[in-house]
Amino acid sequence: MSVSVQESLLDLGDVPAPGPVHPERVRLAHGAWIDVQRGWLAGAGELFDRLAERVPWRAERRRMYDRTVDVPRLLCFYGEGADLPDPVLATCRDTLSGHYRAELGERFVTAGLCLYRDGRDSVAWHGDTIGRGGSEDTMVAILSLGEARPLVLRPRPDGGGSIKDKTGGRSAGGDGGKADTLRYNLGHGDLIVMGGSCQRTWEHAVPKSARPTGPRISVQFRPRGVRLCDPSCPRSARALRA
Repeated sequence: MSVSVQESLLDLGDVPAPGPVHPERVRLAHGAWIDVQRGWLAGAGELFDRLAERVPWRAERRRMYDRTVDVPRLLCFYGEGADLPDPVLATCRDTLSGHYRAELGERFVTAGLCLYRDGRDSVAWHGDTIGRGGSEDTMVAILSLGEARPLVLRPRPDGGGSIKDKTGGRSAGGDGGKADTLRYNLGHGDLIVMGGSCQRTWEHAVPKSARPTGPRISVQFRPRGVRLCDPSCPRSARALRA
């Protein structure tokens, strides 16, 4: 697939490789938290180009009410034991597993990839509640490559929590309104990890953008059973359900 992304001057000539994991943690209500580390992956532009060409991207259609619509992004999923499309992704997964295994209690084993071609591509509000994520605390680690796009988070209106400040208090709202919405502009090697009860008590989304926006690839690392796959797809490249 022919897509390109403007490379940062700070990234020119860098060999793609993750750095040490030392994120900043933001604690949310109800046992949820997020870790954020800017520029965790060096050489993000080169890795973006390699994945854009190598990954067997798949367009999906989905039933919505009384009609079938296009999923507004391209997808590919690599299940447990599958060869990833680039060895750097395996290094990233292993590095994250090494850092979080004591807290998570297991390793990251799957990789879901999304290609947002421009500002019209998006993902609606959701939590990764298919499989164990709907009933257990878990983690989802997301590596962003390419154009920066906002990842927004809000408490679920059916029981999610509000943001806790550093003193242990809570922000105004608590009902999933704008006062409780978090926004992170992620791209170019940035890492965000959603942990604890985040998938059950909070929702996240990548909204559409009306301004000209370049392509972005999102790589999501998950432990076993957090998101179910379509068993009819090949093990090495299953379609990722949103």
